[in-house]
Amino acid sequence: MFEMFPTAFATLFVMVDPIGLTPMFAALTAGMAARQRLFIAIRAVAVAAFLMVLFGLVGDWLLATLGISLPAFRIAGGLMLFLVAVEMLFQKRTERREAEAGKAAAEDDPSVFPLATPLIAGPGALAAMLLLTAEASDMVGQVGVFAAVATVLAMCLAAFVLTAPIERLLGDTGIRVLTRVFGMLLGALAVQFILDGLIAFWGAL
Repeated sequence: MFEMFPTAFATLFVMVDPIGLTPMFAALTAGMAARQRLFIAIRAVAVAAFLMVLFGLVGDWLLATLGISLPAFRIAGGLMLFLVAVEMLFQKRTERREAEAGKAAAEDDPSVFPLATPLIAGPGALAAMLLLTAEASDMVGQVGVFAAVATVLAMCLAAFVLTAPIERLLGDTGIRVLTRVFGMLLGALAVQFILDGLIAFWGAL
């Protein structure tokens, strides 16, 4: 357990990037009430935890059974993420929320998509879970991997809860600028997911 935990923690921390997700969470939940934000944060982390544990336990078998390769999974995640990036870049998401005066529609709830997946439990994090659990030689090693998952996701939740002070510091203008900047970064990340998937696909031929 103590041998696997540091490796798993370092790998998943880089893949998930709790600190980098904080301004992303602020942009995706701009204009929402504190209670709604807390619910979204808890739900996003819970769904991400379920997906990562599931992939750690049966991910390899699940993809093989469905006939889905990891490159295809990465490309699909990149395409979904790119659609969100376009919305953020052109302020469509923020405009809808402001028009509804804080009453976000069900389809605007970002907890499952894109927060839980692909931002927290993205293709990279899920692939890392497959590899880490495969490296664990016994049950004790796998416990170390899942303990690392729990630690990283707890850091994500703490970062999301501290989003409100960050938003007050930036103000409305700062959030709008942040939304567009991270929209561009999201778009670049989405393209990188797609390119990585294509490279892995061509390399497997």
